Amino acid sequence: MKLESVAVKNFRGYSDEQAVSIGDLTTIVGRNDVGKSTILEALAIFFGSELVKPDAGDLHVGTDAQAFEVTCTFSELPEEIVLDAQAETSLDQEFLLTESGRLRIRKRWTCSGAKPKEEVFVVCHHPVDDELSDLLLLGNTALKARLGKHLPPTIVAEVNKSSNPAMRQALWASRKDLALEEREVPVSKEDSKRIWEKLAPLLPHFALFQSDRSSRDSDAEVQDPMKLAITAALAEADVQHALAGIVATIRDRATELATRTHAALEELDPELADGLVATFKNDPRWSSLFGVTLEGKNGIPINKRGSGVRRLVLVSFFKAEAERQIEGGSKRSVIYAIEEPETSQHPRNQKILLESFKKMAQGDGCQVLLTSHSPGLAGHLPADSLRFVARDEHGVPQVRPADEEAWEQIAAELGVLPDDRVRVLICVEGPNDVAALKSLSGALVAGGDPVVDLRTDGRFAFVPLGGGTLHQWVSERYLKGFGRPEFHIYDNDVAKYQGAVDSVNERGDTSSARLTKWREMENYLHPDVVANALGVSVAFGPTDDVPSIVSAAVTADVHLKSMNSKTVKRHLAERAFPDMTLDLLADAGAADEVRTWMLDLAQMAD
Repeated sequence: MKLESVAVKNFRGYSDEQAVSIGDLTTIVGRNDVGKSTILEALAIFFGSELVKPDAGDLHVGTDAQAFEVTCTFSELPEEIVLDAQAETSLDQEFLLTESGRLRIRKRWTCSGAKPKEEVFVVCHHPVDDELSDLLLLGNTALKARLGKHLPPTIVAEVNKSSNPAMRQALWASRKDLALEEREVPVSKEDSKRIWEKLAPLLPHFALFQSDRSSRDSDAEVQDPMKLAITAALAEADVQHALAGIVATIRDRATELATRTHAALEELDPELADGLVATFKNDPRWSSLFGVTLEGKNGIPINKRGSGVRRLVLVSFFKAEAERQIEGGSKRSVIYAIEEPETSQHPRNQKILLESFKKMAQGDGCQVLLTSHSPGLAGHLPADSLRFVARDEHGVPQVRPADEEAWEQIAAELGVLPDDRVRVLICVEGPNDVAALKSLSGALVAGGDPVVDLRTDGRFAFVPLGGGTLHQWVSERYLKGFGRPEFHIYDNDVAKYQGAVDSVNERGDTSSARLTKWREMENYLHPDVVANALGVSVAFGPTDDVPSIVSAAVTADVHLKSMNSKTVKRHLAERAFPDMTLDLLADAGAADEVRTWMLDLAQMAD
């Protein structure tokens, strides 16, 4: 499953419901004490983290309500699910999805007592007709009775009465015009509790790293970043399967013994035995059973070192996890939530950490949530990944989505400034083209060509038109007002790009635009670097669809994990282009054209 949004209501500083959309990489930015960490901690409470527990003090102080809520919406849902015994069904068939086909789960904590009382609901487009709205709450016996009450005997005889989903489907199908409305279906008490027991293990793992809280030995994830390694290991599909087998075996044997005990008690005292049912109460919290740490030669564990050292280990963990994500591997989805990852880190480590987060977010089944008030970090994050929290005129925190107005407020609030060294904006389709052009210019420079080195030359700023960083957005807006020339280069495989090229060239200023002579940027690679990067030998020409060719070759190799074209493009940008040399460019027949691009850029900058 993938988290699409989280909404909080009457939770700490948030009174009216505030929703935050969540992507693969999402960063909540704003001033100190404005409510950034509140969002992450609300998620921690929702997912049952050991670090943050619901407390009566979490209830908004100005509300008359007696409860606070956290609601999460998920996509990428399982096609089938077992809700009753071993009968397979689907969330759609059980009317447990929203009108848009999402799974929305709401947890509500009532704070009338000393300890908040939790209730769980699925908010869904559900039947509201009398005696058809509560079917998910009924057990097998009650469903049989409802079936006999509403359907004729001939139809009842055809229904599989050992399957609760089959009986529910028959009852819902009996109403020709079944009325559906959004409603809360309780799934945490009585017979409906089985629904939550089946849904809960499918939710993503949530790992929270708090950067600035007080250190306690009990806060394992705060003290020791390696605690996250346990979470990552438990997320693996094969580990989940093995642990599920252990639980099933223990459940079966313990329940069998309890049943035998009940039978023996029934012989001795039938009245006492009457009404007793053998029930397996709780599955284990596996994360609490394991521990791992890094120790120095002197035996001092990492959780006893300074905060800067612990966070440096965090940098290393996320860098290693990003590399593992790139290598692939099926796993249950994981959400990594990190408060102010830049804290106590050298700028070099901040850059490494930032790139690791970006790579992790590109992997299947992984989402990264950050909070920050650092212009250095926020300025280099994708602008559309930012969520801005600020207080309104009444002092109530409001979460703004990613749009130009929010970006402008973020830039002003955090002090994100353009780089005034920039003399030319290089406009490309996306980040893969940025990596390609930097590597190709580096290949020419390393071969002795007197051209610009886009890897290090501060006179050039890249603007990926398909989604840039906040810093690039600021620079673009700033530089437009000062007449900075633009160098546009687009792939030759999209017909509409010619119109954009003509429009730029007709401006009459010093801006310049062109299409690549070959199909797209990947055609300028040499087959040898493709083989070294991805382990497949391919042949291609100037007009071939290189990502598709490479994707097909990788998928056909039983020793390699299959990749789609989009993933191939990313891998080629990160692992193949950096290996290009002037000789390989010349052998591919591309050196002259690439050299022309770099010479034109140098002329524009001068």
